[in-house]
Amino acid sequence: MDPLTAAGWTTSPSADDSRWFRAEEDSAAAGARREITVLAERLGFAGERLGQVQLVATEAATNLAKHAERGEMLVRIVRNGTSAALEIVCIDHGPGIADVPRSRLGGYSTSGTLGLGLGSIERLADRSGLYSLPRVGTVLFARFRQPDAGRGAAAASGPDPSFAGLTRPMDGERECGDAYAAIAAGGTVYAMLCDGLGHGPLAARAAQEAVRTLRDTALPARPAEILGHIHHRLRPTRGAAVAVATIEPDAGRIRFAGLGNIAAWIVHPDRRTGMISVPGIAGIHARFREQLYDLPPGAAVVLHSDGLTGRWGVAGRPGLPDRDPTLIAATVLRDAGVRHDDRCVLAVTTSEAG
Repeated sequence: MDPLTAAGWTTSPSADDSRWFRAEEDSAAAGARREITVLAERLGFAGERLGQVQLVATEAATNLAKHAERGEMLVRIVRNGTSAALEIVCIDHGPGIADVPRSRLGGYSTSGTLGLGLGSIERLADRSGLYSLPRVGTVLFARFRQPDAGRGAAAASGPDPSFAGLTRPMDGERECGDAYAAIAAGGTVYAMLCDGLGHGPLAARAAQEAVRTLRDTALPARPAEILGHIHHRLRPTRGAAVAVATIEPDAGRIRFAGLGNIAAWIVHPDRRTGMISVPGIAGIHARFREQLYDLPPGAAVVLHSDGLTGRWGVAGRPGLPDRDPTLIAATVLRDAGVRHDDRCVLAVTTSEAG
């Protein structure tokens, strides 16, 4: 399947590029190693670097099984334009890490694991991040850039984008009917999230058509204009809920147009402000209304499908809007509760992520 990432776009991975699994038993480490190896070899990892990737995945899964509550792990290929990276994302619901600085020391272990310590995981990965609170839980990611076949080193790439998303298909389904796409162009981040009606392959078809339409749209463009194009292109599909935002940090503003049950939030350090979607179904019946919102310095923007509930917030989550967008997306995915549906969240940061 076309990864839909040409010309600088970052989009949700295909079903072949993404694997979720629970990490609650000792056997999870072997499963993590097996899954990460398949994806790593697809990107050309080999030799010592492949061994480092396998070691990080094994240690991360082992720590989840031994220490976490309801630990889950995602391994996936993330494509940003023509570049690609291998990524591990870990999510759990407790008990959290009481001493984060100590956990970063090499050799630190509480119960006989490999003892790499988070510091060693950070050193082996090209980029990583951690957000942990006692009695709440931990989210962690480790990212490995695709090797350059000509030099045997990580392929040259610019800084990581200021946005990241996560998708998870409904239990029992392979394809996710939710999708996201984002790009930074001319000082503006264009962000789109689509929830295809229902679930499974037909919902996925609608969501991927929305992604294709956004990529085909000439930029700059207004959110209502983009949403109109998507509505037209989704007519042969079962339809979808869709939201589009243009985020302009330097101008301190967001333009937003949403159709259906897509939740959209401006996330401040101590609260969140909702953006308004209107009733309708893209591809079936729609009216478009674009809203303009103030974007305070340092705020983050979060879009998510109705596979996540609204039961999340920033109270008790100190510093969350300043974190890497992958950590924000993973925290929302964990905290927003579970519905029997596909799930998708897209986070955009406006300050340097920590």
